[in-house]
Amino acid sequence: MIYLAAVTCLLWVLVLIDASLGMKKMPRLEKIHMRDSLKGDSPLVSVIVAAKDEETKIEESLRSQFSQIYPRIEWIVVNDRSDDATGKIIDQLSLEESRMRSIHIKKLEKGWLGKNHALYQGYLASKGDYLLFTDADVMFHQDTLGKAVSYVLDYKVDHLTLAPKMDVKSYWTNAFVSFFMFGFSYFKRPWKTNDDKSNHALGIGAFNLIKKDVYEEIGTHKQIRIRPDDDLMLGVAIKKSGKKQRVAMALSHLKVEWYPSLKEALIGLEKNTFAGLYYSYFMVFLSIFGIFFSQLWPFIALFVTDGTTRLLNLLVIILIFLVYLQTSFSKVKESTKTFAVFPVTSVLFMYSIIRAMVLTTVRGGIVWRGTFYPLSLLKNKKMMK
Repeated sequence: MIYLAAVTCLLWVLVLIDASLGMKKMPRLEKIHMRDSLKGDSPLVSVIVAAKDEETKIEESLRSQFSQIYPRIEWIVVNDRSDDATGKIIDQLSLEESRMRSIHIKKLEKGWLGKNHALYQGYLASKGDYLLFTDADVMFHQDTLGKAVSYVLDYKVDHLTLAPKMDVKSYWTNAFVSFFMFGFSYFKRPWKTNDDKSNHALGIGAFNLIKKDVYEEIGTHKQIRIRPDDDLMLGVAIKKSGKKQRVAMALSHLKVEWYPSLKEALIGLEKNTFAGLYYSYFMVFLSIFGIFFSQLWPFIALFVTDGTTRLLNLLVIILIFLVYLQTSFSKVKESTKTFAVFPVTSVLFMYSIIRAMVLTTVRGGIVWRGTFYPLSLLKNKKMMK
């Protein structure tokens, strides 16, 4: 037990150093100055929004986008087979905003996931030099796009993705989201995305800004048309092509409610948790094993060990907390409150992985926004070419 505690302690020391140094290097949108030259000669940006059953959020989101002070924008808003009032809201807003066009999809093409197909249809209708893929529930500060385009032009970036503030209302959902961000950050190491020599890549659905010719060069959404984690895989495809990719923090400029409740978060993760592990049972086992021994066991060990082993596990918990502060994207007071239930949220996250695997296996596929996609389609590598 003492060797396990010592190895785990060393692991978290290395993770803490990496995260601390990495997060300090991440650019922050609030510190980026918008170009004074962003006037009529600025590149046209096509904002492409895919929406399915988003009647509660889409109007507020689009109005926040319409308030952008960046001068040259067009909106292509795609209603993807919505069963609620989303289509009516989109049509009404298009009458108010001359720069916006609406597209209504009635039937999903074979071999596509709905959102990916909708974004691709938006691209086909676009005229911009840059494409911004964003979700229908994201709230924008008025200078978000202006600062993002300024950064892209100043640093000659091909793809910029922004990390938004997660607007979570309930305590348990906030705790779960914080754990998810913590795990995602130390596993994906987003700061390495900004290293052109690194293979690390990232794409965040709230804000993926990409040069149109680069998007076409990587094969558009056709290359990722069956991926439920399309935002991430878009970033991976761009980085693999050797293009310049950057990720920046936009906590004061971009806001999204990830999931309104813990139950909905667990349901939402059904579609991409198993996909993120390549639909591999072995990868699921490794993930559960790794989370249990690196994050949950130290808390258990405080009660079942003693002496030096107990002290080492206490040090591990302190190190985990310090990494948590760096990566959960919350203030210290808020992070401290959610870390109080860290062992519980680690169990919940392991449960979400197992749940996604079991449901996907039993169903023979995933259900995403009312549409069933069979595993035979999701695992078909030919569809990725």
